[in-house]
Amino acid sequence: MSMINPPKPQPGDRVAIVSPAAGLPGLYPLPYELGLHRLKTEFGLEPVEYPTTRKMGASPQERAADLHEAFADPTIKAVIATIGGDDQITVLPHLDEALITANPKPFFGHSDNTNMLLWLANRGIVGFSGGSVMVHFGRPGAMHPVSAQSLRAALFTPGEYRLTETFAYGDKDLPWEEPGTFDAEPLLEASGGWIWHQADQVVRGRSWGGNLEILSWLMMADKEIKTPEHYEGAVLFFETSEEMPSDVEVYRILRNMGERGLLRRFAAVLVGRPKSWFFTNQDTDRATYTSAQREAVLKAFGQYAPDTMIVFDVDLGHTDPQVVIPVGGTITVDGPQRAITVTY
Repeated sequence: MSMINPPKPQPGDRVAIVSPAAGLPGLYPLPYELGLHRLKTEFGLEPVEYPTTRKMGASPQERAADLHEAFADPTIKAVIATIGGDDQITVLPHLDEALITANPKPFFGHSDNTNMLLWLANRGIVGFSGGSVMVHFGRPGAMHPVSAQSLRAALFTPGEYRLTETFAYGDKDLPWEEPGTFDAEPLLEASGGWIWHQADQVVRGRSWGGNLEILSWLMMADKEIKTPEHYEGAVLFFETSEEMPSDVEVYRILRNMGERGLLRRFAAVLVGRPKSWFFTNQDTDRATYTSAQREAVLKAFGQYAPDTMIVFDVDLGHTDPQVVIPVGGTITVDGPQRAITVTY
């Protein structure tokens, strides 16, 4: 399938702000309003809200209608999700394929928006994993420079972009309902940067993936997952959410992908830095949890695709900062040079 890279917006353009996963802006207006403010003042875009953007409990049909209106409007130049959720899979059956494919636009979102991103990719439209309004634009204190640079490039600049390796990250959140949370930037902790496994080759392939839990749900529902041959030579990327699945669960998901014949098709894999703290999991031994996640990935690939090049702790998931990854676009993973280049 030939892929379409939709035309990019320019400063001054109108962009749709939608909640196809969950209307959390209605519950937590502070990060949402801050994200809108930065879209206007720092990126020069004009955000346009839709009926369910701030509505919790909107039906799948209502959320699909917002997407249809956003894609059909010729004055809207990009579509940006507010945040993730856990039931966007129920929106997919209500999407108008003819309408959306006739009006391709850049779509940005992460986590549960994996559903929409894979739906678009399967119809030949490149989307972008990352850039949620509440999380990335609405970061307390200031946007992380690595996140901001990646978002700016993905939004405005077509072409290749070399990802930045970082050596400090954060995954501890403060309450969004408290105004004081937004007075200062989140604290970051030192990290070791990317971890390379079998980095003896250069791989260039089409990108596929997203949040690992969502990928598993799509496989269970038999939605948007093609035959293994479709992914031959592709670059897989995945990350885990704030629900912090155990290393056993991560292994089982990847094992089942291996049994399906998927893992051996990917030429390289990018694994997001796992989120190891959340309000419901504050007592987790974070170093042990992170190490166990890595070992689970290595175990699964060791069984089903032992020659695969893997890069761990890439900032592409639920941790801070977050880089934007194209879905259905091109990624070059250069093992000898320890470089990752995406095409926006």
